[in-house]
Amino acid sequence: MDNYFRKYEDRTPEPPLGYSATRELLWQFLAVFALVVGAWYIWWRWTGSLNTEALWFAIPLAVAETCAFFGLILFVFNLWKDDPIAMPEPPVTLRDIATDNPDGDRVLIVDIMFATYNEDPELVRLGIKDAKKITYPHPIDIRIHVLDDGRRNEMRKVAEDEGVSYISRATNEGFKAGNLRHAMEQTSGDLLIICDADTRPFPTILRNTLGYFTDPKIAWVQTPQWFYDLPEGESLDASMGQRFGKVGATIGRGIQNVIGPVQVGNDPFVSDPKMFYDIIQRRRNWANGSFCCGAGSIHRREAVMETALRSFGTKVETRTHATEEIITVTNKERDIAPDLMDAIRTEAATTEILTPYKFHVSEDIYTSILMHSDRERGWKSKMHPIVESKMLSPQDLLTWTVQRYKYAGGSLDILVNDNPLFRRGLTFSQRVMYATTFYSYLAPIWNVIFLVAPIIYLFTGVSPVSAYSADFFWHLIPFLVTLELAMMVGTWGVSGFAAKSSYLSFFPLGLRAIWAVITGQKISFKVTPKARQSGNFLALVRPQMAIVGLTALASVWGISVLLLGPTTHSATGIISNILWGFNNCLAMFGIIAAALWVPKLDEGTDGYGL
Repeated sequence: MDNYFRKYEDRTPEPPLGYSATRELLWQFLAVFALVVGAWYIWWRWTGSLNTEALWFAIPLAVAETCAFFGLILFVFNLWKDDPIAMPEPPVTLRDIATDNPDGDRVLIVDIMFATYNEDPELVRLGIKDAKKITYPHPIDIRIHVLDDGRRNEMRKVAEDEGVSYISRATNEGFKAGNLRHAMEQTSGDLLIICDADTRPFPTILRNTLGYFTDPKIAWVQTPQWFYDLPEGESLDASMGQRFGKVGATIGRGIQNVIGPVQVGNDPFVSDPKMFYDIIQRRRNWANGSFCCGAGSIHRREAVMETALRSFGTKVETRTHATEEIITVTNKERDIAPDLMDAIRTEAATTEILTPYKFHVSEDIYTSILMHSDRERGWKSKMHPIVESKMLSPQDLLTWTVQRYKYAGGSLDILVNDNPLFRRGLTFSQRVMYATTFYSYLAPIWNVIFLVAPIIYLFTGVSPVSAYSADFFWHLIPFLVTLELAMMVGTWGVSGFAAKSSYLSFFPLGLRAIWAVITGQKISFKVTPKARQSGNFLALVRPQMAIVGLTALASVWGISVLLLGPTTHSATGIISNILWGFNNCLAMFGIIAAALWVPKLDEGTDGYGL
């Protein structure tokens, strides 16, 4: 295992994107302009472009475009505003973060919790060692705990060797959330840091983040997650040279001279979370809508416990009232004896579970919703812009699939069963921010239509629009151009192509998650594997390969019928749909290549399994 990590120890994360007031104003102008042009296009699609002779095709595509446009509105709201990077001075004593605490003169106590289940104990040891290197400019009491839900002697031995606390429990109730709850019962820190088994905190994590808690309303601070072992790939000329010799290398260099440097095989699973943390999450700070993502987050114990108690009390009262209503209706009595009511409340209190972290497959975002909706206390969150820890990336498509399915299924389960849009206490801006997240997981429904639409036209000649005429392109092209310009400025500093491709190629997994939630299937909690899984993963991308194959066949068919005989196809329709289908195929190629990707021999295949 040491051989694997030694290769990456010298890697450092990129600095956060800088703030520019000028760029922000330009982004806001372009975004509004793109939305206006987009609304004009959508209006025209419904009122002046539908093929009335094929409404079975025309209406679904127009609906898909409308749904995507609504998602764009949400996304623009999310990205609307950024804040300059500023870190408050770190607190000295407890009084600096809790002014009314009677023990305010003592030093801060911070619990660092490594939640683990079946991961390699030596992997956790690396995180423990890094946690012991954390520095702080003032006296502070740092307590490191290993939360072992696997109840392993090897893990206990690692904790003992490193001189840190070992905490385990008899059951795995509530999975990670239950593990954290049990640990909170055994600890007493004022603040706590949540770490996964592979989280390795940097020495600066407390120095750079605890200053936010001098605002007594800050409940948690999320730091960006950074995967320090992402494959770097190789230049296009080197890759083509290995496959096609000197000719390939020459062609590769020529391409790069035109379009710039190209790396092949870097980040094969599009795991780099910079777009999510540096753009999406960070720009939710202005609306107090940044949510917790688990590992690398720092929490105020008071906020976590108080929110849990409020939620517990509400559930007890709800259960009590429900039982009271049943008894009064059944016995046709208006009042219930006080002794019986006390018994009902006691039963309700013993039935409900106090959960500081919501027992759910997406416990982090669910707990965030509960805390943000506590209007009485007005808890706030903060997305810290600087990377303060490092983690392992998914090493194969199966691991990526497990992780993304959990994210999608958990979020959709919350949307269906406890929709934050209707939760009391959230502000309008917070509701929109959460709506943006959950709405994005519905996108596979209309993305499928975008993927099959060019295939249908090329095979059948049936058009979803009245004509691929100058009027069509007059409405479409301005929207596409203004949208691309706006997104380029809005996400300046982060490449957007890989994220957009992943978003489109995600459709089979997304549809599966949607169907599971609709049919009431349980979204089970599976620990994301930290070691590379062996085997062929092409079976996981059969739908994406089908899209590529059908698009290629449809393109050949469309060109053939246009050249060989009378057809309902038009030349502009053929060209437009082939280009559309080619763009779809480019998005599919990424995940298909990920299914075939294997690490190079020099990247290590040691005992850790990588």
